[in-house]
Amino acid sequence: MAKRPNILLITTDQQRGDCLGLDGNHPVQTPNLDAWLEEGAYFPRAYSECPSCIAARRTIITGQSPFRHGLPGYRDQVPFHPEHTMMRCLRDAGYHTFCSGKMHFTPQRKHHGFEQMILHEGRQRFDDYLDDYEAWLRQRTEVGERSHGVDSNSWHARAFHLPEYLHSTNWTVDMAIHLLERRDPTRPFFLWVSFLRPHAPLDPPQVYWDMYADVDLPPPPLGEWSMEHAHPPPLDPNAWEGYLPGHLQHRAQIGYYACITHIDQQIGRLLEELRRMRLANDTFMLMTSDHGEMLGDHHLWRKSYPYEGSARIPVVLRFPRTWDIPTGQISDRVVGLQDVMPTMLDAAGVEIPDTVEGHSVLAPLCGETEWRAYLHGEHAECYSPDNAMHYLTDGKEKYVWFPPTGQEQLFDLQADPQELHDLAADPANEPRVKPWRERLTKQLAGRPDGFSDGDKLIAKPFDLQFYIDHVNRNE
Repeated sequence: MAKRPNILLITTDQQRGDCLGLDGNHPVQTPNLDAWLEEGAYFPRAYSECPSCIAARRTIITGQSPFRHGLPGYRDQVPFHPEHTMMRCLRDAGYHTFCSGKMHFTPQRKHHGFEQMILHEGRQRFDDYLDDYEAWLRQRTEVGERSHGVDSNSWHARAFHLPEYLHSTNWTVDMAIHLLERRDPTRPFFLWVSFLRPHAPLDPPQVYWDMYADVDLPPPPLGEWSMEHAHPPPLDPNAWEGYLPGHLQHRAQIGYYACITHIDQQIGRLLEELRRMRLANDTFMLMTSDHGEMLGDHHLWRKSYPYEGSARIPVVLRFPRTWDIPTGQISDRVVGLQDVMPTMLDAAGVEIPDTVEGHSVLAPLCGETEWRAYLHGEHAECYSPDNAMHYLTDGKEKYVWFPPTGQEQLFDLQADPQELHDLAADPANEPRVKPWRERLTKQLAGRPDGFSDGDKLIAKPFDLQFYIDHVNRNE
């Protein structure tokens, strides 16, 4: 294996794991990413350990679990000063490090090891915020990105109101190419291209909207357990739960899938530029997302849930031509975002700091058999206190525990991939539930938040402020 390839990390925001052509069970079209499998590998059992934006990105850059990095939930404007980051390790090893798109760091311009940053966060809430895309757009039009009026958490969808070349998805690749053309040619590069979509607003260019407008899209799965979320059609277009009439549900799916295909086409453009620069054959590539989107599944929207729509994510790799790792592999190993940093460092031949909890996914692709038995995920309260959760999954089954209520769920992901049937609701399934409960009891034992005493799980509120006040006190 080449020790110092160039490295390209591509992330989308809020892309479901099943919204990839490689998944094989979905109408979404991603031909450019699908083609990576011929020169790389695919992990269909990949999950976000904390399925919301900031926490997930902390996990990506540190290789740490949400509890370890101190933000197991969503909270904006919490400063973060980790000892080691993926970008800093690569920079210190001689890589030219730069990024284009969404980072969602606080402070916003903290580099964490990047030498150059060109940012688009899609959020204008704070006085010190500066968005490079918005500044670029203002130089070309008096109309803003969100002049169409659709909110950044809305299930409303519509085609983009400006020409396609002005869309932030195109701009993110434009800026990536700009950075590549101005890179230091004497060093290998690490480039992180981070797309804001398919996170709402669901506003793809018209040509991509048209690709799905007349397609018979599958209705969202509605589990037998999900009726508690089946409220009447919400008046708030940002509502996180509720039944949507069929035409609104359909439009949301059109906008979401079209945003994903738009991104895939721009990834294809980026790869073509890498070929033109004669860099593609020497570049290791990994694509993933910070979390998914419920998109109406089980009458739920957005993220922070343990269910497949929210927690499962895509992970696709493309290898340099000089590597001798077998290509075309579809691995059944359960992987998470904590594995991104050690994978990048492993690809670069850089020592992995002992602060990292994840593992390089290249190891099982090279034939190593030792791997985690299951992945742990969690999220503090977000839209509702009762939504706070912990989950465990081995990719075959998933156990969910809600600390505020003590409620449990168990899903057989092989027989029931849409999580329609909660096995824990039937006392006869206690022999299947008990081992998972014991695993989570052991997983949480010794943590200062008190969810486990080592013998049993303890139901209590999942208060994110505890971690901000106590876990982060030594920063």
